[in-house]
Amino acid sequence: MSLDEFGLIERIRRRTAARADIVLGIGDDAALLQPAAGQQLVVTTDTLNSGVHFPAETPPADIGWKALAVNLSDLASMGAQPAWCSLSLSLPDASAQWVDQFAEGFFPLADLHGIALIGGDTTRGPLSISITAMGQVTAGQALRRDGAQVGDDIWVSGVPGEAGLALALWQQQALDVSRSAGDAALEHLRLRLARPTPRVELGLALQGLATAAVDVSDGLLADLGHICARSGVAADVLEAALPASPAAEQAGLCKSFTTLRIGAGDDYELCFTAPPALRQVLHETMASVAVPLTRIGYIRAGTGVQVINQEGGVLVASRQGYNHFSSFGA
Repeated sequence: MSLDEFGLIERIRRRTAARADIVLGIGDDAALLQPAAGQQLVVTTDTLNSGVHFPAETPPADIGWKALAVNLSDLASMGAQPAWCSLSLSLPDASAQWVDQFAEGFFPLADLHGIALIGGDTTRGPLSISITAMGQVTAGQALRRDGAQVGDDIWVSGVPGEAGLALALWQQQALDVSRSAGDAALEHLRLRLARPTPRVELGLALQGLATAAVDVSDGLLADLGHICARSGVAADVLEAALPASPAAEQAGLCKSFTTLRIGAGDDYELCFTAPPALRQVLHETMASVAVPLTRIGYIRAGTGVQVINQEGGVLVASRQGYNHFSSFGA
């Protein structure tokens, strides 16, 4: 069934609910919001285009999930509590079925993190999804990229590189992203690419602990490099300390994973720095939010990021980060 623009908007609006912090939501020229007292507003925008940020055959529900997840990851890296978002859809045709399936991925993740859809836009064109997400953080408590100090530890959540491995398998036609994989390890990898987990609870828990933070969207080295550039420091990453992937091991893909974990993107984990004195506290934090954390290196004086191999030499990464102006996976 094909709908006009207002039919699409109404179909999405029916999935939303009234909230006290939304004075006026979907249905007017703009929304009216009521931020909490003493909070600063955190705003981020991400656009996902078919063939650039996801394969064209990706199911609409996975697109809905991922489009919101990448924005929630930005809020997480700032230590912000998600609050509101707007959604703009460019669709080749106004398919009610596509919109309903998209909503099946988008709204469960939104409900999980308490973020409300307050408006947006729809238009005809190549498939593209743009979301502006807003969160709140206590004034002066936001995590930023510019606070890393010489001597800080470098930490990362989860297992960076698994999404990149899934992408490589898709490129080799060894993984079908349009359906569940029969093998448990391959399905884990597929979901790491199709439905990343935004580390919202971890970001909130890192307030007052992390000196700097960034989400790993373009690749571990590339995103850690943003912290270094903004903080005026350098970073040494210890290759032996990088987290391993049980899924890659089960699938017999450890060698491929090892080459991807420092340069491949799309993981949406958090990389952050913190003083060595907080190591025990961070281990306790890891337990409280049920997110694995790994200490992978340290901040030093200088510029740039380098990886130190087990022999003490400097490892040159073959891939330096995701290029948003290339086709998907290039």
